[in-house]
This record gives sequence, structure tokens and C-alpha cells, in this order.
Amino acid sequence: MARGRNDGFFAPVSGFDLPRFAGIPTFMRLPHVPFEHDRFAEVEIGLIGAPWDGGTTNRPGPRHGPRQLRDLSTMIRAMNGVTWVAPFELAACADLGDVAPNPADLTDSLARMEAFYDRVVAAGVLPLTGGGDHLCSLPILRAVAKSRPVGMIQFDSHTDLNDVYFGTSKYNHGTPFRRAVEEGLIDPKRYCLIGIRGTAYGREDWDFAAANGIRIIPIAEFHARGVEDVMAEARDIVGLGDTYITYDIDFVDPTFAPGTGTPEVGGPNSWQALQVARMLKGVNIVGADLVEVSPPFDASGGTAWLGISIMFEMLCVMAERVAALRG
Repeated sequence: MARGRNDGFFAPVSGFDLPRFAGIPTFMRLPHVPFEHDRFAEVEIGLIGAPWDGGTTNRPGPRHGPRQLRDLSTMIRAMNGVTWVAPFELAACADLGDVAPNPADLTDSLARMEAFYDRVVAAGVLPLTGGGDHLCSLPILRAVAKSRPVGMIQFDSHTDLNDVYFGTSKYNHGTPFRRAVEEGLIDPKRYCLIGIRGTAYGREDWDFAAANGIRIIPIAEFHARGVEDVMAEARDIVGLGDTYITYDIDFVDPTFAPGTGTPEVGGPNSWQALQVARMLKGVNIVGADLVEVSPPFDASGGTAWLGISIMFEMLCVMAERVAALRG
């Protein structure tokens, strides 16, 4: 049992002890516990920043997402006001810091990120990442799924299943999950995409999904069926096996989340954005991320506040799983 849950080390700083505008901002005011820290071996869920957007094809900025997410996360309190889950009492959670990317070398950045997450996975820590553009998910999956393919639930307005951009680019934020399926990191029969919409270059990505048994739930179907029905199907698709969750903030309508690189109108509202994360309860989550928060397009921080609120919902689900496995 993680003694940190008993001695208070892994508890977030309370707003009653230090005002939320004071102190050094870590994810959700948790302790910063890098690999070399003497309490690292006790961490069960690690919150990680991936400050990199080398895969962005149009509007850059998500490299600054983790810092803004951390700043806004000082508003997160210790208990979920809907489910009454208190994640910091259920699991030893800590901010593991940031991956150190190479902003001048995409290939080296992918390798650096994979190596970082290899250490996280080897330590038995469940990673919860704030990105970064969506290409960040690929090296995380390379670490998380190194020993077997995982199922995946993807909340997004784009499939990110494209093959090549500009004739040569196979690695960008529009291609990560095409590569992940090809590399055997994702079991396509246990892969569900939710919220896809917007204008398209063509049907190549949809054709790839159909050929591989990947389930796409487009936004019109999402709105017609409702959150509960859609999430019941998503949980059924991934089943009881190990599953990764990836959440692109552009899943949410830009009215509620304008701070992202490729916004698409017609998406869910902020309440539905929280609901889908909350309804991951029961999924065997082995890692999760929230990506594509781009502060230059929402300097007020509203998008980051929604993003970190979604991360908190995912953290609650992950903490319940950790506690259940611990017995």
C-alpha cells in the first residue's frame, strides 16, 4: 500500500493552506516527483507534461499547453462534485514533470518521449499526460503497448488516421493512429473514435478504418444517440482488456474550447465533454492523455480550464481502478 496516501505526502496543497494564486503550479497542486526522487517508487498515477508540437501542420502552439494546464489546474479541488470520488485518497498521484523534447528534431523528440514513458511504464505507474499536439500520443503508445496491443477510445473531431502529408510526412498530428495500428500498438477491433466531423480531404482515413474494423461514431450519430448510449457502445468495444484513452480538446465545440489548432464547429458542449470522460468508469485504463490545448488561441485560459477539468475526470476513473486492483 502506498504510504503516501497515509502520511499526506501525495495530497495536493489545499486552497485553505495556500491561496490558489500562490506557490509553484504543478498539476492539480500535487508534489513534483521526478524519477530520481526517493518517493518515486510509491507513485501509482503520474501526471506528465508533453510540451511539444513538432507534428503540427497548421496553427502551432500546443507546446505551451502543459504549462497553461498546470496553471489552471490550481483551481482543481480534492473531490469530484458529481461522483464524489476523491482520487487523491484512492491512489498516490504526483506530477512527474515534463518530457524534454528536441524542438529542432521530430525523430529525436519521438525517441526521447518513448524513452521517458518506458521508464514510467517499467515502474508500474499509470501515465496521465497533458499535451502537446496529437503526435505525442504515438511515442506514449509505443511505451504503453510495447508488450501487447491495447484497445483505444479516442475523443476527437478528426480521425488522425491519415497516411502521408505533403507526399513525405508520415509523422504529424494527422497520422499518429495510422502508424499505431500499423505498428501493432492498437487492436483495431477494440478501437472506437467518437465525435468525428468537419470538412475532409477525402475518405482515405475512413476507408482505412473500415478495412481494419475500427469503429467511427461521427458527430451526427453522437448527437442523435446521446452520451450514455454512445459511451455504452465504446465500453463494449474495448471490453475488459487494457485500454488507452486519448482526448483531443478539439472534440469539444470551439464555442467552449477555442484554444486549439484545428477547431471544428458542431461539437459537444462542455458538460458533454465532462460526461464522456466520467463514463469511462469500468474501462481498464492503462494510460490517458489530453492534447492540443493551444494557449496562443485562448490566452484567457478557458480552454485549458476545460482541459484540466477533463483530465480530473479521467484521473478519478483511473484512481478508482487503482484502488480496486489494490483490493
